Amino acid sequence: MASSFEKFQKRRVITSYFSVVLCIFIVLTLLGALGLFVINTDKLSGYVKENIPMTVYFKREANDSVTKAFGVRLENSGYVKDYKFVSKEDAVKNNPDLMGDAEELLDENPLLDSYDIHLKGGFVQKDSLKEIEIDLRNDPAVGDISYDSVLVDMANENIEKITWWVLIISGILAVVAMLLINSALRLSIYSHRFTIKTMQMVGATKSFIRKPYIWKGITLGLIGATLSIVALLFMVYWLDGILPVLNIWEDWMPTAIVLAGVLASGIIISMISTFFATQRFLNLRTDDLY
Repeated sequence: MASSFEKFQKRRVITSYFSVVLCIFIVLTLLGALGLFVINTDKLSGYVKENIPMTVYFKREANDSVTKAFGVRLENSGYVKDYKFVSKEDAVKNNPDLMGDAEELLDENPLLDSYDIHLKGGFVQKDSLKEIEIDLRNDPAVGDISYDSVLVDMANENIEKITWWVLIISGILAVVAMLLINSALRLSIYSHRFTIKTMQMVGATKSFIRKPYIWKGITLGLIGATLSIVALLFMVYWLDGILPVLNIWEDWMPTAIVLAGVLASGIIISMISTFFATQRFLNLRTDDLY
């Protein structure tokens, strides 16, 4: 009978520890995933902004030497990510529906030579774009410049909103993580409340009683955080496959910081929660344990 009771107690303890590890794993994985999103927000926003094109059209009298010199100017500028020269002949080939039958009725190609430019993400702002436009228009060979200003404003506004919401959700999730992990560890310690009080009644000091439980909490936190890190590494590998533009593996330092934060959070939160949970039962009267 005693053997059956001991087995039951052992299964209950194992189940309790498993629940704590599972809780820590789930919460830290969600928190780590949000952290990975936060550190890659700039890359995602930069990718969106860098795909908004700016087109520079030349005047009809601009010759090849002028357009090539303009290309050198773009190459040496600090705000251009990439650019492509589109001659008026290429423009006709790329847009056959634009001309239709009009090409046969006209003596010359009405389209203009141009450069399709993608700016670096940091320069795709309303003020920066205006300055760049003024600078490029100062070139006497430039006839016109076009870009979707509405799309630029929408991109910046939406990215700013998303960033604020992510920060708010991160803060809420961090608090929830601490509460859930603390609750799971308190339930685990609750099953040992009589053992804690018995040790205290025979003269053991509070620090002596707390020590093994704190180490057990740290161990459970370490296991949960390690499992979370493994899951996050698989997530990073998957993201790097579908979004290679983020260069997550090449720029590994921010990811390493998030993973280190997950590990530290698992250990620190578990240690603090275990400390206060054991302290609570140490301060209770014997009658309050029931």
